[in-house]
Amino acid sequence: MKRENGGQGLVEYALIMLLVALAVIVILALLGPTIGSLFSNIIPLI
Repeated sequence: MKRENGGQGLVEYALIMLLVALAVIVILALLGPTIGSLFSNIIPLI
């Protein structure tokens, strides 16, 4: 019985990691151009 609980915990952990990865991908896709232009404006000032 303990083995089933361990497998369930592993699946839950994997699902949480998948959701975090998807959230990061969506945020980077939405903010990518903004971040790129920000760095493009900062580099000449250095």
